[in-house]
Amino acid sequence: MSTKAVSKKKLSPEQREELLITLKTRFEKNMKRHKGVEWAKVQAKLEADSEALWSLNEMERTGGEPDVVGHDQETGEYVFYDCSAESPKGRRSVCYDREALEARKEHKPKDSAIDMATSMGIELLTEEQYRKLQKLGNFDTKTSSWVKTPSDIRELGGALFCDRRYDKVFLYHNGAESYYGARGFRGSLKV
Repeated sequence: MSTKAVSKKKLSPEQREELLITLKTRFEKNMKRHKGVEWAKVQAKLEADSEALWSLNEMERTGGEPDVVGHDQETGEYVFYDCSAESPKGRRSVCYDREALEARKEHKPKDSAIDMATSMGIELLTEEQYRKLQKLGNFDTKTSSWVKTPSDIRELGGALFCDRRYDKVFLYHNGAESYYGARGFRGSLKV
């Protein structure tokens, strides 16, 4: 990796401080998402991992409102998900992946969910993770979010997305090349 690429994935001291304040405030306002987790321990992990901070900043910058939703006791990692009420605004109107983007003949979207997530250093939520998120609140009541699609479905040209309607979480399918103004994606990051 070039020095230029590495330097792009670092935040200035001011950006780091601002992000940590934002994350701490959100953490304290939403304690039900992470019962038994102490902010001081999360912050220590974050301060030791500049790439994770950069990825969290990208999640924040694109409207994801990342927050801690779990702690892996075995690895000691904290799990962050995008917790914005609706699918992150800065990640909507994207098709599922690069193959789908290249398959469109006209009216191509600006990007794909998989490419954006990769460039941000995060993973798309799986259906299981999406359902876990929905147990913490009501998300995507007006929007929808692409979720990680199994390869057998993707090989047939499809992709999966979820939303919450009528107080239930739904899983749907669409052509991977489709994109909508109200569909984006939610990501996860382990730190």
